[in-house]
Amino acid sequence: MVHRPKYGDWAWSKGKLDPGEDWPAAAVREVFEEIGFHVRLGRTLPTSEYTLQDQSGQPATKQCRYWAAEVMSGDGALVNEIDEVAWLDVPAATARLSYAHDHDQLRALERADRAGTLTTWPLVIIRHARSRPRSTWQEADPLRPLNPRGRERAEALIPVLAAFGVTRVVTSPSVRCLDTVLPYAVATGTRARLKAGLSEEGFAEQPDRAPDHLTRLLERGDATVVCSHGPVLPVLLRRLAGIADPDESTAGVTLSEAAERGMDKGEALVAHLVGTGDQVRVVGLERYPAP
Repeated sequence: MVHRPKYGDWAWSKGKLDPGEDWPAAAVREVFEEIGFHVRLGRTLPTSEYTLQDQSGQPATKQCRYWAAEVMSGDGALVNEIDEVAWLDVPAATARLSYAHDHDQLRALERADRAGTLTTWPLVIIRHARSRPRSTWQEADPLRPLNPRGRERAEALIPVLAAFGVTRVVTSPSVRCLDTVLPYAVATGTRARLKAGLSEEGFAEQPDRAPDHLTRLLERGDATVVCSHGPVLPVLLRRLAGIADPDESTAGVTLSEAAERGMDKGEALVAHLVGTGDQVRVVGLERYPAP
């Protein structure tokens, strides 16, 4: 937790979204700006909402989202509005927190730790970003590229995937899928692994290959992003729904709904998992639609 001399309080590190910024990217950026550590986000913690006055003096609701996180690097130099950082056990943290609503995150963190579901790994499922319409494309469909909006979304996904520490990039070889995750792969020096079974054409010929790819990823337990197509994704989402932890029933419901309704183009779905292979379970879920 951090101490802000301006307010004389002890609270979690937090800040404001930059224009067009996704929540996970903001969380990682603010932590670094305030306490000098690069972190990798884990499972979500309870959101806080409270009322304060805006610049005109009118009441406004402020929302703060939180994650469990692990320090990956950094020197811990305090660079912005913070004069002290404290690493405390649960009883000491409970006593020191200045605000009642900050206790929600601490209790959730403790419950997850007791349940063995605090340390997670992410599997990010993405439907390719917007591409050139089929009606205007004369070449083979797998060569159809992203349109300008799609390329913007691919760039915007870089800090989101980085926030969750993605180290493995798996994608359909179709250009519109590859180019959705390639900017992240290039930015991080990660090799993009092309899987024909995740393409529309490969799925139509051999429907079992896509779930087989997912099975192997669940066995590995690496922080992974998978990019595929609308017709392919439901089989992956239903498989993930089937391994949702009973205590996280909303994750299973959301996955099932996404499989039924479909994912929007450019949407990223982040599943937080514990275990691998036969023991793997989904214990949390986040969705980030394209603007």
